[in-house]
Amino acid sequence: MGILTVIKNRVYNDYLMSSRLDEYERIIKELNASGYEQLSVREYNKRLSYGDLEDKKYFINRHDIDTDVATAKEFFKIEKKYNAKATYYFRLSTVDIEFMKEIEEYGSEASYHFEEIAQYCKDKHIKRKEDVINQLDTIKNIFSDNFKSIELKLGRKLETVCSHGDFVNRKLELVNHKIVEDTELRKSLGIKCEAYDKKIMESFDIYISDTQYPKFYTPKPIFEYINQKRVICMLSHPRQWRTNILINSYDNLKRVYEGLMW
Repeated sequence: MGILTVIKNRVYNDYLMSSRLDEYERIIKELNASGYEQLSVREYNKRLSYGDLEDKKYFINRHDIDTDVATAKEFFKIEKKYNAKATYYFRLSTVDIEFMKEIEEYGSEASYHFEEIAQYCKDKHIKRKEDVINQLDTIKNIFSDNFKSIELKLGRKLETVCSHGDFVNRKLELVNHKIVEDTELRKSLGIKCEAYDKKIMESFDIYISDTQYPKFYTPKPIFEYINQKRVICMLSHPRQWRTNILINSYDNLKRVYEGLMW
């Protein structure tokens, strides 16, 4: 795919695309009609860990709220309509405590989408992987403080977390997940699962992620897997389901600025 096509698709996805929320509702409705129990990452991991998964169909619904909390709230409205549960992972830049409390009170999960390695590198202008490793203890302390701060404001225990992917991670070939490879840190914070843990990822029959126009899903649309796979996990991001011109413009400009300043 040429660079001009990539740019054209990105512009369409961010500024011109019609809302796909009707399609999202269709997904939730069809999963219900097909007998899938729709769970949060927390609930699914709990059953997986204790061997409590029954011989039935499961849909693990995960939202990474990188941007656009307003569209995340539309996901939530649809899920409540069909009594479906999901997990919402919020970055520090998208944390909305009142909305997170509403998610938890309903019975879904609201937790932390962390990116301390990438953010630390941007703040300190670190461009060598070995320099990150040497300062990993400091980064873990920052992660711990942020994690505890969200827990305190939310008034609930966070049991699962999810690492965010940033251009810095790709440049350094070092994912934010590196932080929670520390089992003692996990134990001290009471973290029972990171969304990309091998154990949980390997338990899915298929893992689907949304992606931008024109493909929308990878590897294939979820409709091709309903009733074909017993345990389905789908990752979605608000940006891929409804355009928000102001939020997308801000995020695109921020990405350019961070790239220049780093």
